[in-house]
Amino acid sequence: MNTKWAGLCFMALALPLAQANQVSPITKVLQLLSDMQTKIIAEGEAAHTIYVEFAEMCEERSKNLQFEIKTGKGEVAGLEAAIDEETAMAAALDTKVEELTGSIATDEGDLEAATKIRAKESTDFMAEEKELSEVIDALQRAIGILEREMAKHGASMMQIKNAGSLAKTLQLLVDAAALTSADAKGIAALVQTQQSNDDADMGAPDPAVYKGQSGGIIDTLGDLLEKAEGQLAELRNKETAALHEFEMLKQSLQDKIKYETKELDEAKTGIAASNEKKATAEGDLEVTTKNLNEDVTALSELHSECLSKAQDYEAETKSRGEELTAIATAKKVIAESTSGASGLSYGLSQVSLLQRSQSGGLKVVRFLRELAQKHHFPALAQLSMRMDAAIRTSDDPFAKVKGLIQDMIETLEKEAEADATEKAFCDKELAETNAKKDAKTSEIKKLSTKIDQMTSRTAQLKEEVAELEKGLSALAKTQAEMDKIRLEEKEEYAKAKEEMEAGIKGVQLALKVLRDYYAKSDKAHASDEGGGAGIIGLLEVVESDFSKGLIEMTSTEEAAQAAYEQETKENEI
Repeated sequence: MNTKWAGLCFMALALPLAQANQVSPITKVLQLLSDMQTKIIAEGEAAHTIYVEFAEMCEERSKNLQFEIKTGKGEVAGLEAAIDEETAMAAALDTKVEELTGSIATDEGDLEAATKIRAKESTDFMAEEKELSEVIDALQRAIGILEREMAKHGASMMQIKNAGSLAKTLQLLVDAAALTSADAKGIAALVQTQQSNDDADMGAPDPAVYKGQSGGIIDTLGDLLEKAEGQLAELRNKETAALHEFEMLKQSLQDKIKYETKELDEAKTGIAASNEKKATAEGDLEVTTKNLNEDVTALSELHSECLSKAQDYEAETKSRGEELTAIATAKKVIAESTSGASGLSYGLSQVSLLQRSQSGGLKVVRFLRELAQKHHFPALAQLSMRMDAAIRTSDDPFAKVKGLIQDMIETLEKEAEADATEKAFCDKELAETNAKKDAKTSEIKKLSTKIDQMTSRTAQLKEEVAELEKGLSALAKTQAEMDKIRLEEKEEYAKAKEEMEAGIKGVQLALKVLRDYYAKSDKAHASDEGGGAGIIGLLEVVESDFSKGLIEMTSTEEAAQAAYEQETKENEI
């Protein structure tokens, strides 16, 4: 039975200690927050590495595009200059072609006009040459006829001598059929022409008396022949000179036309080449301009993309910093404001408080005290008082209670051994005196029995008195200790209440910080929504536990105060 009582004591005190071996939710929250900080920092470092690589790519790509743009602009400028040069060359050649075409047309016109003039001059020459040749021939024939007639001294000669003028002489010759009328007209014309020339030069006399005084008709005709031959020679010389001049002019014009035609062909070939070069340059310019525009667009897009990435990275870094700040703030608030509340709610402080509360150790004391009163067992009552004192005063009440119970068990075992020894001694004495007892009278037996009973009762009463005096002394000491412990418990309660309220406020502040941050929709990075939600949920449980603990603590303080007052009254009785 004694062992059963000890087991009941341990069972009654074992349950409050079980919570001390569990991990505190506050510790878990702090660990989760630290893990989130580590994770976010690692994500920030990874994002920084990626951004540095991207920034290097942007810089390298930008340099390449800027070089390509610079090269493209140089090529465009060169091609535009080439196009302008070829355009100017083509325009100059077009002008040259126009000038050459006009010059060739002029030269061809001049050649044609000169050819026509030459043809006309040749025709005139041939006509004049023929006419002069016919006149010379007529004169030669006329002179021959006159010379023959003069040699004959005939009647016709007399007529000729009596004619008196060249015109009449020629008419006589025509009449004599020596000359034709055409020959006569030609000679007359020659004479007229000669006279006109002479009039222009010297003012010669009238043709009617031409040569009338000069020595005769033959001399006159001879002069005319000589002049006609001179005119023919002069005409032929002029014709030769004119022909030569024409040939020179013709050759000059033909050479010029040939040269200008060659230059014209070369100019046209140059125009075609310039146009071809211009077309090639324009095609290259179009391609180069297109590539340049693409490079400019690519550079602009690259700049926009890199700027956007930089802004995103800056925003992500800022957002990640805000998350770290929120976590650090929550972590700091929790660490600074919940240590006392956490210890009271989840740590050994809670066990100590419960052990010293009405709902823990004092209930066990009360249970043992009621059990001692019910079975009239002073030793159990004494044990309950000792346990009460140990629970209220010891920092390790379980060790103290265990020692008290062990001491009680040892005492009970010793008493049992003493009872067994005493019974054996009594049995031996009883066997030795059985023979004597038969001789005694029943009155002596009754008296002896009564004396033994009274002696035993006296010893028992003395022992109970000693125990009660000892118990009263212990009770007085226990009451003093109870007073002291109650005061300490009230101070501890006030301190614990302050810590619990601070812990609740700290948890509520941490919840507000985390809720406000994770409720934002404009976060620039992929925040740990799941981890944040988990921590918020755990903090909500902690807040509930702290609030519940504060309520239970208050209830425990009220119950402890009531139990103290009741114990005090019972001890007074």
